[in-house]
Amino acid sequence: MKNISIYFGRIFLCWFLLLITGVTGSICFAQNKPLSARQVIEKIKANVGVPWQKETVDVFKAGNPENAVTGIVCTMFATYEVLEKAVASGKNLIICHEPVFYTHLDRTTDLEKANDKVFTDKKKYIEDHGLVIWRFHDHIHMLRPDGIMAGMIHALAWEKYQKQTSEGDFVIPLTSVEELAKYLRDELNIQTLRYIGNPDLKISKICLMPGAPGSDPQIRALRRDDVEVLLIGESPEWETASYVRDAVAEGKRKALIVLGHVPSEESGMIECAKWLKTFIKDIPIEFIAAGETYKKLR
Repeated sequence: MKNISIYFGRIFLCWFLLLITGVTGSICFAQNKPLSARQVIEKIKANVGVPWQKETVDVFKAGNPENAVTGIVCTMFATYEVLEKAVASGKNLIICHEPVFYTHLDRTTDLEKANDKVFTDKKKYIEDHGLVIWRFHDHIHMLRPDGIMAGMIHALAWEKYQKQTSEGDFVIPLTSVEELAKYLRDELNIQTLRYIGNPDLKISKICLMPGAPGSDPQIRALRRDDVEVLLIGESPEWETASYVRDAVAEGKRKALIVLGHVPSEESGMIECAKWLKTFIKDIPIEFIAAGETYKKLR
């Protein structure tokens, strides 16, 4: 009788251990299940601190949002080279600031009709490697402070010069247009910086407009008495650039420094990667530089 009791006792113990192991294993599996790209983006939406806009370019641009995320890459442009670097690093969710397929809204109808090989090869690479691309443009600019602007100000160490009335306005110690251009070139590691204006003009009143907001806001800023130098990412040469050329020829205290679109905003995506790490803890996050669009002759 004693042996029978021991026998059944052992059976019960084995069954109990199997039950506990199975339950805890299921719990561990549930806890360790990787987030999908869609779940990661929902976390971003929950932490952005502003109402999510219905009309926005901040949407998935390529790939399957249900794919499990192996890592996150923040970048300015999701260029083919950036995608290759993401794959090499084992990360498959790319968060980019600007379009993926060459127009603001990433409309691909004409590319598809033409069977454009640049487009189809990029799309195939994305699909073959299970990449997911999501754009983060409108809402990072809606952060308070503006996430892109905050990154640029930090990169330039201009926090102490920022005016309280506007994020993009600064009063820096008196310097020349040329010396300011050299400082920007060196601090942001720009190879193709350009400027319009008298290089010896002494200035201190700066307005920073990253990216390409258009000539209307750029010219409005230059019209102000408290702006001597406008820093921009890019603009068609017949618009803001021509306006400044005329202003300089007329003897007005104005100058324009063209940083390039990528250098004018890229530090903001460095800050984006840091920000994501504050609430996404279990996924590796990395910034990958897109680099300047143009190269200078040697």
